Amino acid sequence: MDLKLSGKRALVTGSTAGIGFSIAKLLAREGAYVYVNGRTEERVKKAVAEIGGKVDGVAADLTTEQGAEKLFSRVETLDILVNNFGIFEVKPFLEIEDAEWRRYFEANVLSGIRMTRHYLPQMLERKWGRIIFISSESALQIPAEMVHYGMTKTAQLAVARGIAESFPGSGVTVNSVLPGPTGSEGVSTFVEGLAKQQGKTKEDVEREFFEHARPSSLIKRFATTDEVAAMVVYLCSEAASATTGASVRVDGGVLRSIA
Repeated sequence: MDLKLSGKRALVTGSTAGIGFSIAKLLAREGAYVYVNGRTEERVKKAVAEIGGKVDGVAADLTTEQGAEKLFSRVETLDILVNNFGIFEVKPFLEIEDAEWRRYFEANVLSGIRMTRHYLPQMLERKWGRIIFISSESALQIPAEMVHYGMTKTAQLAVARGIAESFPGSGVTVNSVLPGPTGSEGVSTFVEGLAKQQGKTKEDVEREFFEHARPSSLIKRFATTDEVAAMVVYLCSEAASATTGASVRVDGGVLRSIA
């Protein structure tokens, strides 16, 4: 299938590793001109070199207005915006202070709002654009071990749907993607740390995770970042022009509801 992405200009925030990196890599493979983003020059340069092709990079901390402005000055025109940047950490609810709630909202929600507010007008003018928020199954199944993270993922769904509702018939689609447990860099590091701490193998920890923490998973494994990226890149394509305002799951069947 020709996704008709050749020549499209795409930005994937938080794309030096994990799901974001896989999305950037696949967009580039489909012929898009891709901007990679991360917090440090070193990681951005490494990602750009690994992807190759028509790829550029911008090191900017998108939790701040200053970081966003730096990115805007480097990336003037976009057809595709993938709001992937985000943070997560396991922490009991009673230990999460006000500052932490604000930090998570800034990183996971407001960063995407800033990006969208800046690039959406030009997409509307051209009557074509793709905006995607990378949310999580945690948006619908809030994890008790990190309520602050779940809250931001739910907020992303509301923001994406609200933006889509605001511009009907515009040629610009706005969607959310809900990955389930995925073998990203952060998750792999977390699993390896648990394995070392508990004196178990990584495979044992993964098996126990799906037995106890996510027993509703139908694939009984972590999805790969490439599997998530494939859905995202499809939603970026011309073929997905009738899909907007949607929350699309790539969750391995973790979520039991059918609506």
